[in-house]
Amino acid sequence: MSTAPKPIALPVTAVTCLEDRAHVERTAVLDLEAGVQRLRLGPVSALAVDRTLHAELAAEHRATVLDVRIVRSWEPRGPLPSADEDSALRLRVHALEEDQLALGQLRDRLHARLDVLGGLAADLLREIGEGAGSGETDGARWAREMDRVDGERDAYGEQLRTVDARLAALAVELGETRQAMDRSETEPAELVGHIELTVDSAAPGPARLRLSHLTPCALWRPAYRAVLDGDSLTLETDAMVWQRTGEDWSDVRLTLSTARSALATEPPRLDEDRLTLGDRTAAERRTVDVELREEEIGDLGPAAPVLGLPGVDDGGEARVLHSPAPVSVRADGRAHRVPLSAFSTAASSEYACSPELSPLVTRVVSFDNRSGHALLAGPVDLVRGSGFGGRGTLDFTAPGAPVELAFGSCDDHRVVRYAEESRDSAGFTQRTVVTRTVRLHLSRFSAPGDHGERMVVVRERIPVSEVSAVEVRLRKEACSPAPDTVDSEGIARWNVPLAPGGRRTVTLVYELSASAKVTGL
Repeated sequence: MSTAPKPIALPVTAVTCLEDRAHVERTAVLDLEAGVQRLRLGPVSALAVDRTLHAELAAEHRATVLDVRIVRSWEPRGPLPSADEDSALRLRVHALEEDQLALGQLRDRLHARLDVLGGLAADLLREIGEGAGSGETDGARWAREMDRVDGERDAYGEQLRTVDARLAALAVELGETRQAMDRSETEPAELVGHIELTVDSAAPGPARLRLSHLTPCALWRPAYRAVLDGDSLTLETDAMVWQRTGEDWSDVRLTLSTARSALATEPPRLDEDRLTLGDRTAAERRTVDVELREEEIGDLGPAAPVLGLPGVDDGGEARVLHSPAPVSVRADGRAHRVPLSAFSTAASSEYACSPELSPLVTRVVSFDNRSGHALLAGPVDLVRGSGFGGRGTLDFTAPGAPVELAFGSCDDHRVVRYAEESRDSAGFTQRTVVTRTVRLHLSRFSAPGDHGERMVVVRERIPVSEVSAVEVRLRKEACSPAPDTVDSEGIARWNVPLAPGGRRTVTLVYELSASAKVTGL
């Protein structure tokens, strides 16, 4: 069995990015020989999951894949590409080396001078000995010459000690700088994977190979950009893709899926849950225990809060989105924005306020989902005529369903809410009556050139009773003005016109009536 020594390139051609991993597809054309042969392909990401490797050859070529496996090895990375200018660390190393060379040359010169002065002192001492032996007495000159030689030797010796200290300090600093440069600019060894493919070919010739596998360290999340221009809204759907798989994706067909392969487990076993009926006690017959509770109104239910990056909310059904053009995503762990779709549609706006939740008046834009696919939950960049206005959140929306986006609050509006409650017993029946009065004060502060009224939609909630022993009644005669509508969820709505600089007061009055046997109200 022959083995190809040189690896065959196996580029990534298609990627299906899942919620927390990616399914990578690679293709290559192999020049096969007749018989059994082992091919080495790659390099590929070392993070590839071995048990998900799948290789197949084109049906028109009579060849069979006998074995496919991934082999990993540590390989040193190539040098970094040279930049136009050297880094600061490299420049510092060069400067330190120049200083070290100059100080070394100065030290050699000082040593040479000290050697010459040492020879001169020896000659002077020999001359003094010979002169004293022959009877010459020139003590003044001899003392003067010895003092001059000793002075120069001391001066050059001090310079030599200073140069040696400076060289020692330079050696320490140069070592630390080189170590820092090695750590920051030298690429460590990299774990690289290669595919070993064993093929049995009936005849020589080219064959098209398709190989696929799963890879972790890749994920995506939806993101949107809403541009409001008068009565028209443009919604752009993008995908934020992160990947740190160890290899770049260049010009690949990108598919985005909300399928969760990690959740492909067996359902739990069902156990019996027996329900039995029992007679109520005497105390339970005498009283009805009620309590007030808060409930969030929603069609799909609130999403569970999570820490960190939230998951993809697909409404319980796997969704698949496709990039219209090939994309490139580098393996740098950064967010890459990939355009998916865009549409423009007519939009209606209203200025809404729920004083119990917030004192702000918010501009809410309503439109229909005309993208042709479901809009997954994700952040939305809000853009108006003046530019970027903030960031909101888009909930899961089915195709063709209505969408509501809040485009920020109006700073020239103010709402103040006051609530009071009174409790009384109604005569002989001993029914407890709780009367609640809510007053809303709305005001508008407008610029001098602002004209025309603005309709503000005010919403306030009324409790909804689930038991016959407790009744809720809206006192329309005491409301000022009466609500325009009250829906089945107990949400009262007013359409309040506000002129520039105008003020309005809305009063809501309702009663909770309960029989004497009701407790907890």
